[in-house]
Amino acid sequence: MIGLRQSWRSRQGLVYNILMFALPIMAVNLLQLVFNAADMIVVGRFDGSRALAAVGATGSLINLIVNLFMGLSVGTSVAVAQAYGARKLEDIRQLVHTSIAVGIMGGLVATSIGLVFCAPLLSWMGTPEDILGMSTLYMRIIFVGMPASMVFNFGAAILRAAGDSRRPMYFLVVSGIVNVLLNLFFVAVLRLGVAGVALATTMSQYLAVVLIMASLMKQEGPLRFNWRRLAVHGEKLVLILKIGIPAGLQSVLFSISNVLVQSAVNSFGTTMVAANAASSNVENLVATPMNAYYQSAITFTGQSMGAEDYDRIDQIAKLSTGLVFVTWFVLGGITLFFGRSLLGFYTKDPQVIELGMRRMKVLMSLYFTCGIMNVFPGLTRAMGYSVLPMLSTLVGACLLRILWLVTVFRWYPTQFVLFAVYPVTWTLAGLGQVASFFYARSQVRRRFMTGAPSEVAT
Repeated sequence: MIGLRQSWRSRQGLVYNILMFALPIMAVNLLQLVFNAADMIVVGRFDGSRALAAVGATGSLINLIVNLFMGLSVGTSVAVAQAYGARKLEDIRQLVHTSIAVGIMGGLVATSIGLVFCAPLLSWMGTPEDILGMSTLYMRIIFVGMPASMVFNFGAAILRAAGDSRRPMYFLVVSGIVNVLLNLFFVAVLRLGVAGVALATTMSQYLAVVLIMASLMKQEGPLRFNWRRLAVHGEKLVLILKIGIPAGLQSVLFSISNVLVQSAVNSFGTTMVAANAASSNVENLVATPMNAYYQSAITFTGQSMGAEDYDRIDQIAKLSTGLVFVTWFVLGGITLFFGRSLLGFYTKDPQVIELGMRRMKVLMSLYFTCGIMNVFPGLTRAMGYSVLPMLSTLVGACLLRILWLVTVFRWYPTQFVLFAVYPVTWTLAGLGQVASFFYARSQVRRRFMTGAPSEVAT
């Protein structure tokens, strides 16, 4: 009986720790959502549905270009968390400086790619001619801010891996407020339209990266950053890449499928593009906590691996699954109930609101499967297995989405059939991610029982 009480108290403590860690990440994600939402709300209200569509048409393409580099920050999270759990101080120091160097280089590469290829790619996607010019201008300005965005994400990954999820939240509070104020000034006062919201976002991103780098430079212990020590340590780069490249490729593959879906959305015209953009932003209110659970799973599982506390990983998986279901039931229900009012923040066009609700009803019906698909890769990667989640996403989401678009959607080219591709592929990819987790867990336990050394990445 005493053992059961201790187990229950231990589980309660883990729930508390996960929630206390996840809540600041949710706030950070919400603030990043505010960055994009503020762009769309301000431009939609002050510049009309065409400008809203122009900004919305760029989202999947921007994600496609930057997600490979952002995925590398997942490698940083896992590597730092495992080193932190094992108390390997010099490894942490080298990982910190290698990660920031990779963030700077990745940001510069992403900027170059975005500036050169945004116009032809938007055209290839079938972006309506009446918004193509505005979409291209918006993307080019946004990509000027990519180095800041990349370095901020790597810096935030370092702090979170060490258990600090609050300071990134504080920094984004400041930059988020600045972003909203600049949006209003550039669009409502100076009438710069999509260029104004892009400038506001870019400037606020550079403010955020200044704040997080100043924090790392003042940090005590192995997390302290020193520009003189900025270097790429080969061994640590390999650790980051083993986890980060498959994670980035998974995001890229997922983004490719979303680009193809966006192309199908574009075929319905500018009004549908605007509705799709507004609806997807509202749906992010539910997606944001799911991402926080993913980040928490990486940190807690990575530290458990470093400390060789493997039983705790099972508890983290169960609790993460429970949190996903509760979040979907509560926030998903709220989102549907207040959907029209929430869409009304983005546009006054009743047709846009009606089309946005059609999408939202389809996606929210099984949105918990999206959470499962997102959270379980964090558990698996933190155990050192990053290729398996990538393959699950490739087959269960990307390839099936393409197959759906060229078969089912081509046979029945309706909006309902198009949006049904999301819950169908989430479900199949989620099943693959759960299976990958159980396989990785069995391998970790087998190595532990046989006394074989743990591997950081597979």
